[in-house]
Amino acid sequence: MSVVKLEKCREHIREQLDNVVDFWLKYSHDTVHGGFFTCIGKDGKVYDELKYVWLQGRQVWMYCRLYRTMARFHKSEILEAAVAGGSFLRKFARVSSSSGHWKCAFCLTRDGKAVKVQRTIFSECFYIMAMDELSRVTGDKDMQLEAEQMMEQVIHWVQVDSSGLGRPQLPGDTPINSMSVPMMLLCLVQQLTEGRGQEVAQKYRELGSWCVQQILQHIQRDGTAILENVSVDGSELPGCQGRLQNPGHALEAGWFLLLYSAQWKDEEIQRTAINKFVELPFQCGWDKEHGGLFYFLDVDGHCPTQLEWSMKLWWPHSEALIAFLLAYSHTKKPELLERFYQVYQYTFSHFPDAESGEWFGYLTREGKVALDFKGGPFKGFFHVPRCLYMCELLLDDLLENKD
Repeated sequence: MSVVKLEKCREHIREQLDNVVDFWLKYSHDTVHGGFFTCIGKDGKVYDELKYVWLQGRQVWMYCRLYRTMARFHKSEILEAAVAGGSFLRKFARVSSSSGHWKCAFCLTRDGKAVKVQRTIFSECFYIMAMDELSRVTGDKDMQLEAEQMMEQVIHWVQVDSSGLGRPQLPGDTPINSMSVPMMLLCLVQQLTEGRGQEVAQKYRELGSWCVQQILQHIQRDGTAILENVSVDGSELPGCQGRLQNPGHALEAGWFLLLYSAQWKDEEIQRTAINKFVELPFQCGWDKEHGGLFYFLDVDGHCPTQLEWSMKLWWPHSEALIAFLLAYSHTKKPELLERFYQVYQYTFSHFPDAESGEWFGYLTREGKVALDFKGGPFKGFFHVPRCLYMCELLLDDLLENKD
């Protein structure tokens, strides 16, 4: 790919990031109660005032990351919004569980009353990300300590005793290793250790290694498939659950592993990340008839039971863009850059809304807009801006060091 083409990609991605940030700054802030609206329609109108804690945490994290690392986003408006979002989270997100530990609600009313608690770790995980990143821009050590304390609770739930999540172990329910859990913990390890020196890195090194080994268990079928769920001993599970593939998740895991391999200079993990978690899921997940990545697949070719399996969603394509560009930046293999551009062309010709701004999130298999809202219970200010932010930085580095 020519330097000129890369420069055009960078400029377009930069414009898209500015556009997406402007959309959320304009429409998502609740200036009355704090926090952010995430159920936002095509034209920016709020259609539901419920506030989803994981999306609140993601938005605080994203604002702080942009404010801290990109000069053009070092604006008081962004910092003030992040601080207000963090205050809303600290005041309302945590609820006491039956075990006496703090649990984060899944969603809240506009004024912060808990509506629902999920029996998973993900609200807590994004609470940790928000507090840690916010502590970096405010210098508030209490926030950093709070993030570390919540991290210890999450580790306990995952590795020692999950009963605090409120999920009873039923006799017919086989324990599983779902790839989302070690992926999320590895992401948190990378967040908490970034730039904090060897002492902190060593503190979480054993956990990071455990996460990597848990992720690698998802390489199945003699290395020919990445499966979303496996047994706790790493064997394949029976039925639909065991055959499930999620190409976007595998690609996201791929770039998490690439960051890990770079941190610890582990060339074997780098090769596995690229071969098994980037190239392989793309090969099986790309729709050769209509383009784009399938949301779910069945490894044996059965129709997946998820009704949205054939839809094209915003976030797998965002993760694919990061994965291929990061893989290329590590190896300089031209075929990885060509894959990036293939995903780039599909993504930017289908998801962005040139009329009202931001991206549509849900397309039909053929690539037509199926749902025209810009935010909802699962789509907030995260996957799109994180992708654009990371790709802009990667392209900056590639073009600066093109020789």
